[in-house]
Amino acid sequence: MEVAVRRGGISGVADVDMPREKLERLGPEALRNEELLAILLRTGYEGKNVLDVAGAILRKHSPEKLLEMDLESLTRIKGIGRAKGAGLVAAFELSRRALNQGIGIAPSISRPVDVVSMVADIKDRRKEYFVAVFLNARNQVICRETVSVGSLNASLVHPREVFFPAVGSSAASVILAHNHPSGDVTPSKEDIELTRRMAQAGEIMGIEVLDHIIVGPERFLSMKEANLF
Repeated sequence: MEVAVRRGGISGVADVDMPREKLERLGPEALRNEELLAILLRTGYEGKNVLDVAGAILRKHSPEKLLEMDLESLTRIKGIGRAKGAGLVAAFELSRRALNQGIGIAPSISRPVDVVSMVADIKDRRKEYFVAVFLNARNQVICRETVSVGSLNASLVHPREVFFPAVGSSAASVILAHNHPSGDVTPSKEDIELTRRMAQAGEIMGIEVLDHIIVGPERFLSMKEANLF
């Protein structure tokens, strides 16, 4: 029979009662990082208290690092199985999407660096991520969509994958962005051809492609500023 312990540190469902109760009483802002992670993990392992497990994970991996990990990376951490890892990935991705969409605030884009800050999460990725930032007629961000995830050196994107969500969000324009895992932000011949194809499709759709940003860990390049389309 399980014993409901509030502060005894016994492993199991009861481990998370303290942080969960604290959240209910004081709100999430009052919780330490390990308490927030403990709620997501829910249980410890091998008799270990879930708060101890959360603390041990955070001593080795910062919250920022955890946010960037995929499912396979998370499940290599002792104490995180596939079910817990999937829950963390889902929670982190939902948070990223909320932040990228401004949580009710519509930021304006006036220069390439404004876009770079919105796609900073892809600059260190080991695969190519191709994303689209959709804007209204006042150049305010409507939303950001991940259009494609490619291999280490290629990301294949069709115009319909960009303009279908653009039409659905009533976008007036779109800014494209993708990362170069190599760190070299020089556009490839394929990058230039893809950008021109997207710009042509945008003319037909009445949705202007304003720019295509290539990002790396240390640098970025605006194809518009480089007069490449």
